Amino acid sequence: MSLRLATFNVENLMNRFDFSGFRNDLHRDRALSLYEIEDEAHYRALEQARAVALTDDARQLTALAIAATRADILCLQEVDNLAALKAFEYGYLFKMIGNGYREKYSASGNDSRGIDVAVMMRPMTAHGQPIEFERMTSHAHVTFSDLDLHNDALADLGINPQDRIFRRDCLELDIKVGGRPMSLYVVHFKAMSPPRNGMDGRTASMPVRMAEAAAVRRIIEERFGGEERASSKRWVVCGDLNDYRERVVISGEAHEGYRFEPVQEALSSINTLTAGGFCENLVERRPELDRWTLYHTRGPEERHLCQLDYLLASKGLAARNPRAVPEIIRSGQPWRTIFPPDQDIPRFPRVGWDRPKASDHCPVVVQLDIT
Repeated sequence: MSLRLATFNVENLMNRFDFSGFRNDLHRDRALSLYEIEDEAHYRALEQARAVALTDDARQLTALAIAATRADILCLQEVDNLAALKAFEYGYLFKMIGNGYREKYSASGNDSRGIDVAVMMRPMTAHGQPIEFERMTSHAHVTFSDLDLHNDALADLGINPQDRIFRRDCLELDIKVGGRPMSLYVVHFKAMSPPRNGMDGRTASMPVRMAEAAAVRRIIEERFGGEERASSKRWVVCGDLNDYRERVVISGEAHEGYRFEPVQEALSSINTLTAGGFCENLVERRPELDRWTLYHTRGPEERHLCQLDYLLASKGLAARNPRAVPEIIRSGQPWRTIFPPDQDIPRFPRVGWDRPKASDHCPVVVQLDIT
């Protein structure tokens, strides 16, 4: 009996228009920056037309990437709300895979833009085992003081003990697969902020992700009665953790050949979750140069591939699945993404140089035996 479980940051699956670019040039789409715009009404009309045209292509590609996972359960990030998710599933996924993800779950989190985490499930696995929903718990309300996780580094960022820990949520779902219990913890940690106080954006925002990771671990440990008991249970932390333990730094140019150098990070919030063998980053079962789920660039001087998207399986579940190696679906990546040797693959139809694309992230899927 097996389950295909996937995580995917679908990049702004919205059912609202964002008109803030009229007053804030930093929010204005680059295409509209080319045009002379008369007034706000004119801007709103152009932005609506631009968004709808781009969204249709992008969501076809998002649906192709999801279909390629063949997942029984999908954990998603950057979903506006259940209405947006239902419209996407019916208007795009249904045309590719037919009836599939009938069950959809989400809760309102803490993100300032209103984007949440969500889960879609089939009624049964590909092998005919029923997938049953038991309960859902949002942890969006949990504060730093609730879990005694406030510290000086957070205070230096202007964060108070009574502030909420999760920048979005830690959505806990209890399910049964073929009658056997399993829990999912769907997360989307704080994004890397702009540089500040002489620190790069990753380092400057690290205290928040460290606290989020510690909070997830504490929630799991308290749920199952301590670290040892918890690590033996069936659960997976799924989502965009906005952090990495390693990255592949890219140098060189296309005409002379690119060079790819793996670099280990001294500090990562991921270590908070995996410390002591509490859980395993299943993607690290792939070769070192082939673990990335996102291409980052700020021009030729700053380019790297890294893993931001995770399936962290409990120690017990990982041990019972020693041969489970996740797949990373990269056919929806834009053509500007630089692939290491022997990894470049055909893109989905209509993928552009930068956009449209399925997402800036890649879906990650793994097949797990539920024993």
